[in-house]
Amino acid sequence: MSVTRRQILACTGASAAGIAFTGALGELFAGSAAAEPRGGYGPLLPDPAGLLDLPAGFSYRVLSREGEPLRSGEGPVPSHCDGMSAFAGPDGGVRLVRNHENRPEARHPVPHVPGLTYDPGGKGGCTVLGLGADGGVRAEHVGISGTAVNCAGGPTPWNTWLTCEETEDKAGTKGYAKDHGFVFEVDPADPHRTGAVPLTALGRFAHEAVAVDPYTGIVYETEDAFDHPFGLFYRFLPERPLGGTGSLRAGGTLEALRVPGVPDLSVVREAGTVFERVEWVPVPDPGAAGTPIRFQDFGRGGITHAQKLEGCYWGGRAVYFVSSFARASDGSGATHFGQVWKYEPRGRRLTLAVSFGPDTDVRLPGESPDNICLAPTGGLMVCEDGAGAQHVFGVTRRGEVYAVARGRQDVGTPGAPEWGEFAGVTFSPDGATMYVNCYTPGTTFAVTGPWR
Repeated sequence: MSVTRRQILACTGASAAGIAFTGALGELFAGSAAAEPRGGYGPLLPDPAGLLDLPAGFSYRVLSREGEPLRSGEGPVPSHCDGMSAFAGPDGGVRLVRNHENRPEARHPVPHVPGLTYDPGGKGGCTVLGLGADGGVRAEHVGISGTAVNCAGGPTPWNTWLTCEETEDKAGTKGYAKDHGFVFEVDPADPHRTGAVPLTALGRFAHEAVAVDPYTGIVYETEDAFDHPFGLFYRFLPERPLGGTGSLRAGGTLEALRVPGVPDLSVVREAGTVFERVEWVPVPDPGAAGTPIRFQDFGRGGITHAQKLEGCYWGGRAVYFVSSFARASDGSGATHFGQVWKYEPRGRRLTLAVSFGPDTDVRLPGESPDNICLAPTGGLMVCEDGAGAQHVFGVTRRGEVYAVARGRQDVGTPGAPEWGEFAGVTFSPDGATMYVNCYTPGTTFAVTGPWR
């Protein structure tokens, strides 16, 4: 086994590093503020409580922990806290919508609530935390239940959350009564208004994340597939663009990205590589009634695949999406340690913006970038998902990487420590608080401090 960059960080105790990405870092931060923390915020200090290490001057509040009672009385806080987004609440407060990536064996399923349950066999879903202006938890309740493997998602311009099922399991398997692999809409202010209705026109596949073009209402979607043929990058053209809550139920057209002559994005190695006028091909059967979409026949020219498509976000006038890694041994065209792609709808221009990996610098943040978000302080926040120590890293426009947080909850065995990954990093609407989840044991943190 080759030594990974995460192992190097763990062995050296490194908590921050000035590095040089391959690519133009400024491209990633379109629309974010210009003031950035040069050199980060200093080394991470051990947390006496053994939960979360932070730089000096920063503090955290535990908002919610797996297994504790939901304030609504609906049951325990569900397991596997994953994707998340923050919305403005009443009286200066915040509403957090939090995914739970629960499979059938989950210890704490999302409680089934009348009017909010899709499938009685599903253990996943979302919970909603209502925070007061002082940051304290005022409410915590189910937002949707009876779904499966709710991984990531994305906010909409009309202030709802699109939660994504990362599975293709069908009715009659694993205890499910209904097909899964859909996107669902959750209204954080009133979940009963959105209910538990699958947005079937957006396709049935192993969804990871979505991003909505605020100018056109087009929804971009990533597919997280481990095995060959790998996932696709999609766009959904809604019949009622920007129509507000419920508009995505009106239907539309699902298409997949084709880069002519490039069947697998992993073979593109040089950051800054540009493809002009890429193509969008209609998906033959978005519901995947008989054949998963990535196996379907897209006709002459085929379609373009990529392994482990994960994070997706909108910035400026472009959508960005992450390929966490690719391995030739799994069937990818080449091996890489992470890519960030930029797609500009105007001109249909696709650019490999950033490439992670040893050919750039061994001190890059982990070998598997996962959930990412734009920080109001002027940069990018990256949740690592790999082996060893787990961090949230910041990345500046100048390519500097600095540690923001390190998980301390050991879920391993004696002599073989293991730490749960971070997920769902997001900021309050005023930019004063960073919220982030520890996947296991499911824990939601609010981090405050001298954000610059």
